[in-house]
Amino acid sequence: MHAVGQAVRPRAGAARFVHDNGLTLFFGGLLLLALVGQSVAGLLEFNSQQVAAGLEEVGYLHYLTTSDFAVDVAENWQSEFLQFFLYILATVWLVQRGSSESKDVDEAGPESDQDQQVGAHASEDSPRWARAGGLRLALYSRSLGVVMGTIFALSWLAQSVAGRAAYNAQQLSQYQDPVSWPGYVGSPDFWSRTLQNWQSEFLAVAAMAALSIYLRQRGSSESKPVGSPHPTTGEEG
Repeated sequence: MHAVGQAVRPRAGAARFVHDNGLTLFFGGLLLLALVGQSVAGLLEFNSQQVAAGLEEVGYLHYLTTSDFAVDVAENWQSEFLQFFLYILATVWLVQRGSSESKDVDEAGPESDQDQQVGAHASEDSPRWARAGGLRLALYSRSLGVVMGTIFALSWLAQSVAGRAAYNAQQLSQYQDPVSWPGYVGSPDFWSRTLQNWQSEFLAVAAMAALSIYLRQRGSSESKPVGSPHPTTGEEG
């Protein structure tokens, strides 16, 4: 406990940066660890298939450049960004009474300029484009959805290209004809990979929206306050 009248020393330098960006740094670190773990496990699995097919094993750096690794990463990334892209758009118009993941049930829609603090209702601390008008304000007002949607589209494209390369490598190893990119995008292999990821993302979002009505996590911005009534909507703990 600090003595009466003794000022609490503020965090400085690196400690302050880590404290203020802890959420991003934490999940960024987990991402790197998961990618490394996936690459190591994937290499072992890939080499076991190489040996079974009578082919030479490959090194770690070589495996990172293979279509097998690329498609596994891309198909997960595209499903994650699709989840957030759709959730961002859906929560503009759709609500869930009692959920901390929803706006208040009477606030569906893009809301007024005053509610959004844009244009004439912006403050001096508001982002510059929020104080602007016309095209700049229109773009900035939708920038999160646009970026999420763009990353989804690019990762989906990367998955389709890498997936085709991996699929054709398997086809050739079995002395079968390779397929074109349109042919692969319309194939069961592509959609099996894609939809098995999509359904898990949609399940997670639906579960979070529904469970946050009745369950709590003290101190989390994703939960209502512990004592908040179940019908309370859009309140954070």
